[in-house]
Amino acid sequence: MTVRFKLYFTSDKTLYKAIRNIFGFYPEHISLYELALRHKSASEKQINGYKLNNERLEYLGDAILSAIVADLLFKRFPYKSEGFLTQMRSKIVSRSSLNQLSNKLGLNKLINSSVAQSNANRSAPGDTFEAVVGAMYLDKGFVFTKKIIIKRIINIHFDLNELINTEVNFKSRVLEWAQKEKRNLTFKVIDEIGVKQEKQYLVGVFIDNKKIAQAQDYTIRGAEKLASEKAWKELTESQL
Repeated sequence: MTVRFKLYFTSDKTLYKAIRNIFGFYPEHISLYELALRHKSASEKQINGYKLNNERLEYLGDAILSAIVADLLFKRFPYKSEGFLTQMRSKIVSRSSLNQLSNKLGLNKLINSSVAQSNANRSAPGDTFEAVVGAMYLDKGFVFTKKIIIKRIINIHFDLNELINTEVNFKSRVLEWAQKEKRNLTFKVIDEIGVKQEKQYLVGVFIDNKKIAQAQDYTIRGAEKLASEKAWKELTESQL
């Protein structure tokens, strides 16, 4: 029985059509996408106590999406450094970027949540997009998923040349990471160096009370910006 024929005999007709409209194909195993759209607030408890939601698919989709984007950038920019490629990938797969993308695609309207969207985790739209990528990978395989992500997502919704000139907000990156990983992130003024017009602020970035970076500048905001860039580099390199 073909997928299109199944549409006439399923209660998931709306979701089948939504996936087709957004990504350009009909799912083979619709249950994967139903799970991808299930926010943890709407978890179903199994007999063994396991909570059925989209968190595992999100984990998988995050890795698949990152690999697809890394491969694309590696081939698109053959003479650029590792640092350039890392920053470009971050601009595409950051939580804020995926949140905007998910809302633009309309995935946010399909999320199965027991709380209002305004009260749900602020990263829910982006998390859901990653979960759908995970579902797509399990349903259709890596080659198919890569084709869809590049053709229907990257090529349409991202201007790579424009992204090159887009400044990265490293503080937002670090904040998003801490929120996603459920880690305690704080910025603290460690010291004030100099007096009057020459005074600079030394600011540290702390994760779970452990200092991972510091920087100084003539304003606290400037010091936080510089320290955030160092912190982001540390996080991406050490994978804390």
